[in-house]
Amino acid sequence: MFPTTTLLTLSFVAIAYGQQVGTLTPETHPKLSVQQCTAGGSCQTLQRSVVLDSNWRWLHSTSGSTNCYTGNTWDTSLCPDPTTCAQNCALDGADYQGTYGITTSGNQLSLTFVTDGQYSTNIGSRVYLLDSDDTTYQMFNLKNQEFTFDVDMSKLPCGLNGALYFVEMDKDGGKSRFPSNKAGSKYGTGYCDTQCPHDIKFINGEANVLGWAGSDSDPNAGTGQYGTCCNEMDIWEANSNGAAVTPHVCSVSGQVRCEGTDCGDGDERYDGICDKDGCDFNSFRMGDQTFLGIGKTVDTSAKFTVVTQFVTADNTTSGALSEIRRLYVQNGKVIANSKTNIPGMDAFDSITDDFCNAQKEAFGDTNSFEKLGGLKQMGAAFETGMVLVMSIWDDHAANMLWLDSDYPTDADPSSPGVARGPCPATSGVPKDVETQSPGATVVFSNIKFGPIGSTYA
Repeated sequence: MFPTTTLLTLSFVAIAYGQQVGTLTPETHPKLSVQQCTAGGSCQTLQRSVVLDSNWRWLHSTSGSTNCYTGNTWDTSLCPDPTTCAQNCALDGADYQGTYGITTSGNQLSLTFVTDGQYSTNIGSRVYLLDSDDTTYQMFNLKNQEFTFDVDMSKLPCGLNGALYFVEMDKDGGKSRFPSNKAGSKYGTGYCDTQCPHDIKFINGEANVLGWAGSDSDPNAGTGQYGTCCNEMDIWEANSNGAAVTPHVCSVSGQVRCEGTDCGDGDERYDGICDKDGCDFNSFRMGDQTFLGIGKTVDTSAKFTVVTQFVTADNTTSGALSEIRRLYVQNGKVIANSKTNIPGMDAFDSITDDFCNAQKEAFGDTNSFEKLGGLKQMGAAFETGMVLVMSIWDDHAANMLWLDSDYPTDADPSSPGVARGPCPATSGVPKDVETQSPGATVVFSNIKFGPIGSTYA
């Protein structure tokens, strides 16, 4: 995630949010099967499920159905302060398909961008993979492992992001660390990432009501005094016009609530505890504009397979993470990753600390990735355990131009690193995307993980 502000990590329209557990809507997690593979290439199917992030859910009074949060405003009678709000407000179950446009079938998950429900119009969604207990998050350590999935993003235009990534959330969503959080991972609590988002309504079991200000561009969102930070591995941020794989790191381990300079907001972007820019490998940005897109080498008008390998220095699961490799499979053909074609850079085709340092120097970017620990820190986060996230979203902070167009918008597009995709600089405005592409959908399927070389043929 790259937006230059943390105004909104994802865009959504919902009624309210919280930490207690309501009983007005049953919570039934959609089933999703995944596969765990062994070195010989044999894969075992695991029955799992997904859960909707708590930020999308209806929050109402524990004594009835009065909204605790409407539009972008808290009900001050129910939420006069962070702890009272957490006591007064109940987080309820979700109608995954009818309200949020989330469906599963076997090993396939479909996320639809705009869904007109019975009571509201929902925009975007974010789900997490649950473990076999259907209550706590599945935790991943991918050191010396690979992670593979199929994706169909043929219906994702400029300005949208169908994302699959990992963040260092608590396995139980913070329920054991923060007793005021009664809902926990079963209701999708505890989100964090390296943008240290301030739009999360409840952090550390308390309502983020202090200093809350409604968004100027989104009538259903706002930001509070606190952000929520953790290490983040963006396996896949993409639409049909471009894609990026990006590790981001923080100086802290696990989910941490931030305020002030630590959050890295605005002019303090590079003074915070997390690396918001990350070290991205976007083929278009790295000089190969023919590699990925509609009708290109990796043809985004059809489904394909994405393979990401996490190589350690000693080729063991306990070694230091030293390289992140990427390859693709489409129509039965294995496609090697593109190589960098940037003046002053060697021809890299994977993410290493050397690649990151060379990229930052060539593009004139601040190297906060190296400052905060680089790939070694990313590996340490995997050792702690990371949660799989899948989402569809639009971008109220930067119109997704950092992914699929020229960015920053005031920079010369011919300068190295500015051109990130073919989309117009005027694209990606949320109100336009929401009205012009409500049926946009991303489909993730056939998720596999295991030793390097075990998940694809």
